[in-house]
Amino acid sequence: MLLSAGGSTWAGGISLYEAGHEGAGLANAGAAALATDPSVLMSNPAGISQLKGTQVNANAQFIVGGIRFSQDADNTFDGGNGDNPLPFLPGSSFFISHEVNDKASIGFGLYGNFGLALDYDDDWAGRYFTQESAIMGVSFQPTYAYKINDDLSIGFGPRLVYGYLRTEVAVNNNVLGLGSAPDGQLRYKDTDVGVGFDIGLLYTLNERTTLGLAYTSKVDLEFEDQADLKHITNPLLRAALNRLDADGLSLDVTVPQSVLASMAYQLDPQWTLLASLGWQDWSAFGKVGVEIDTRTVATTATTANRQYKDTWHLSLGAQNQINRQWRWSLGVAYDSPAVDDEDRTVDNPMNDAWRLATGVNYALDEHTDLHLAYTFVWLGDMPVQQTKHLSGGTVSGEYSNAGLHILGGGVVWRF
Repeated sequence: MLLSAGGSTWAGGISLYEAGHEGAGLANAGAAALATDPSVLMSNPAGISQLKGTQVNANAQFIVGGIRFSQDADNTFDGGNGDNPLPFLPGSSFFISHEVNDKASIGFGLYGNFGLALDYDDDWAGRYFTQESAIMGVSFQPTYAYKINDDLSIGFGPRLVYGYLRTEVAVNNNVLGLGSAPDGQLRYKDTDVGVGFDIGLLYTLNERTTLGLAYTSKVDLEFEDQADLKHITNPLLRAALNRLDADGLSLDVTVPQSVLASMAYQLDPQWTLLASLGWQDWSAFGKVGVEIDTRTVATTATTANRQYKDTWHLSLGAQNQINRQWRWSLGVAYDSPAVDDEDRTVDNPMNDAWRLATGVNYALDEHTDLHLAYTFVWLGDMPVQQTKHLSGGTVSGEYSNAGLHILGGGVVWRF
């Protein structure tokens, strides 16, 4: 199930548009209006009303990251730069739809479009803020769609989200900077299940233009478990952390609500033009991550608040039906940043994101399609300066020329 989470691509916040499906080659352009296979239920549950018979879509993808930190003169911690915290991450998704009659259709999706996963070297300069950080959500979505008339369809899908959170952070055994003991470590891992829903409308404006509008509700995840402490050699610090651990650590995360509006315009028999505009409520994300500040034992801090803000998405794309067998997709997208530069953190170094995507679909026969898509996500330069409020230590530097490469593909069977 965790493979289905797909990792993170820092779209809006830590949402993921790519799930290996054909639409990944469009950078999310037209996602709520273009219904070519069952994966449309992830973007707009009303879309499966346009699919004939029974259709099955299975996909896989992998992400290769280029996110490297470099210290600057304001950094006060010793250690290295952490290497590349996201060298490789796999993902997968599965969708199915079935036409019950000429009015109603049902479907199901198993996919991940929310999460991040970073793994730094244990001895890097930012180890007291994070060594490893992973939060993933896998969605299970049964879906029902109904054609109100020839032009208008509505779809609804309750969504069960299985959430997984894991974090590792170094603990400085040398309180007040005294001594030379090696670092200890705090590890935290928990799972939770949250419930939400997706609802969407699909409207055929005329023979060339289709409009889609979809809303995804928020999903609340509550992670609450005891931390695992390793190699805490300072007795006062261990006593304080043991008292804290006895109460458990609670991290409340809200997978944000979102709205997506899309358009598909049939320019001619070959070309279809596509666009999407979206909003995501990242200001409600909540607390995530664990931090330890060891200036004084009595005031050790453990949960990290994030000053996230809402994000906007805009994407434009096109599809070219070259011939009966080959279809070519391309798209470009922009997502606004979920954090300001001064609020950026090393456990989630987000920025605004530009996407360039392309893909091809090949009709093997009348029942089987194969597709392959590539997306480049450009995050640019991301300065970060994070300071311990009590001890005053600072990790400072920049992620320069950060970017991600996403390659995915899959198959659609029609029965």
